[in-house]
Amino acid sequence: MGSEAKAGHVLVLPFPSQGHINPLLQFSKRLVSKGVRVTLASATSHLNSMQWQVSYTNFDVEPVFDGVDNGGSETIDEYIERFNANIPRSLAELIDKFSRTADPIKCVVYDSALAWVLDVARSSGVAGCPFFTQPFAVNALYYHYLQGVLKFPLEETAVSLPAMPALEFKDLPSLIYERTSHPAICNLILSQFSNIQDVFYIFCNTFSELEHELEVWMASKWPIKPVGPAIPSMFLDKRLDGDRNYGVSFFKPSTDTCLKWLDSKDPKSVVYISFGSMAALGEDQMAEMAWGVKASNFNFIWVVRESELKKLPTNFSEQTSDKGLVVTWSPQLEVLAHDSVGCFITHCGWNSTLEALSLGVPMVAMPVWTDQPTNAKYVTDVWQVGVRVKANEKGTVTKEEIERCIREVMEGDRSSEIRKSSDKWKKLAIEAADEGGSSDKNVEEFVAKLKAFPSLSKKSAA
Repeated sequence: MGSEAKAGHVLVLPFPSQGHINPLLQFSKRLVSKGVRVTLASATSHLNSMQWQVSYTNFDVEPVFDGVDNGGSETIDEYIERFNANIPRSLAELIDKFSRTADPIKCVVYDSALAWVLDVARSSGVAGCPFFTQPFAVNALYYHYLQGVLKFPLEETAVSLPAMPALEFKDLPSLIYERTSHPAICNLILSQFSNIQDVFYIFCNTFSELEHELEVWMASKWPIKPVGPAIPSMFLDKRLDGDRNYGVSFFKPSTDTCLKWLDSKDPKSVVYISFGSMAALGEDQMAEMAWGVKASNFNFIWVVRESELKKLPTNFSEQTSDKGLVVTWSPQLEVLAHDSVGCFITHCGWNSTLEALSLGVPMVAMPVWTDQPTNAKYVTDVWQVGVRVKANEKGTVTKEEIERCIREVMEGDRSSEIRKSSDKWKKLAIEAADEGGSSDKNVEEFVAKLKAFPSLSKKSAA
């Protein structure tokens, strides 16, 4: 996009994992549709491994050096350390490069876990706005933990916090009581509050109607602006022509295979199973899942990443070929939007949860770690759009429990009420994103403010 945009130029920096890139890409598309020029800053080691699904004629992609040009084999904690050591300088250089053009950067919108970006932005003379990729509920719990309100071990069986339901230990984000298991990830998550009082806006991938009480409570402390659901427009308000996917993926979906298979099934007859791009089940748990799904006797699509296929029971795919389809990745939005899908067994990662809410698909919640237990609590007890599995004393969810939960959502006594709630949230999600909706107004407000930001161009001095 070579010419100067009417509203100004925004640089967007996501953390390079699928669940963090997707919502920031969608927010970027919304900004572009309102006359903002957007440049996406992409870490060099991931740029070549991405599967670009659309051609971005309306926004640029610029590399920022994260220490390696073509990926690496280190752990996530090692990568985070390398990322934080290299990206700040490269980001500052990118902002400086644009300052010598007719269209300098006015604001950096960055993943909230990268709190240090604000310092880089301000030292470069531009504004900074963090983007929370997790819901208000989870961010509020992290804040309470940092404030010393939430202490471990818990003295009570339930936790009572402002604007939240009573929470048990099993409902809390795992990182705040397992800090030593992934210290770098934990430090990233908790650091997002380190300089939050200095930001211009805080964007969040949620919508007002979904977490209204928490929004009011958080807005009393910070300039919170919900701008979600950050999913492709054709599954919401349909105002962005052709916006049917996020636009980039680290995995290649089996699109034709999934959709043709779904076309052959009756409405609401298919159970869709996916645990996202990172969560993993142990081999024993994988077996329990397999036999529970088989015992339910419903049709199913199960996304099992290639690295996880070896955990499936021997000959499981062959034994269930009349009812099931196992794929290594799927076009999840198109699957969830398909009339044949009646239930989603999910780890409750926030993107997956928000997609299911936006498309009106009931859920079986099976959280694994991080924010997922809290999301599962809200799915079942607050939004009432699903049921949550119960693990046994060994921490395993048995095949009998999995079968029970599937049946409860698909055909049980609560099925009609769960579907009614799912339809309600689908309607509210669309309204929030549509013209004049709560999230749309927040995006419009930011764009209007952006126009008044100073343009710190060095072109004349260069």
